[in-house]
Order: sequence, then structure tokens, then C-alpha cells
Amino acid sequence: METMAKTADTVENSEFPTFDPSMATDQIRAVAEKGLEQSKEAYAKFASGTETTQKALQSSLETSKTVGNDLSLKTIAALRANAEAGFSHLEALVAVRAPSEFLELQAAFLRKQVELTVEQAKEFQAVTTKAAEDISKPIKDVFEKAIKDLKVA
Repeated sequence: METMAKTADTVENSEFPTFDPSMATDQIRAVAEKGLEQSKEAYAKFASGTETTQKALQSSLETSKTVGNDLSLKTIAALRANAEAGFSHLEALVAVRAPSEFLELQAAFLRKQVELTVEQAKEFQAVTTKAAEDISKPIKDVFEKAIKDLKVA
């Protein structure tokens, strides 16, 4: 019986927290305002990132166009050099009077063409390597900045 009396006494002396609807409304409003502020900040970052990416892509496309023109000019120059070498060789072959002279001219021409082809390949490789670096640089810079910003945040 004593236990029941203590329990009844405890229940009578206990205070239950009261619910204040005005405080709940203020808290909900504060959470909503904070969420709205965070959404605005996220949108601003997204818009800035989009603009930066667009500028990087535009720069890469302009560089691609320039590089494409350079490669076209190099290709035309290589084709012209090869055609001129071929015509010169044909002119020299027409003047040949002995088979040994023919073989000598042919061997020299082939050796020269191999050297020219190797030189042209090196030039094309240098141009395309530089082009790849130049074209990818703006996008690479934007990507590295985005990663850096993510690490900071």
C-alpha cells in the first residue's frame, strides 16, 4: 500500500511539459528560412559553376578550331612536299641511262622519303600533343577548381 501511496504522490507532484504552439511555429519558420537560405546558396554555387564550365567549353572549342586549322595546314604542307619529291624523283628517273643509276636513285629516294615521313610524323605528334593539352586545359582547370571547392566545403 505504501508503494501505491508513493506512486500517487509522485504523479500528483510531477509537472508535465506543456505544448506551446507559438514556439513550434517559430521553430518551423526558422527551419524553413534556413532551408531557403541554403537552397539559395546552393543555387548560386551551381549557377556560378555552370557559367564557369560554359566558358571553359567555349574556350576549348575555339582552341579546337584553331588546332584543326593548324593541322590542316600541316597536312597540306606535308602532302605538297611529298608530291614535289615524287615529281622530282620521276624527272630524275626519266633521265636515267643505266640500271645501276636507276637503283641508286631509287634507294636514295626511298631513304629520303622514310626520313621525311619520320620528320613529318614527329611534327604531327608534337602538334597533336600540344593541341590535346591546350584543348583540355580549360576543362581540367574547372574540374580541379570544383574538386578543390568540394574539399573546402
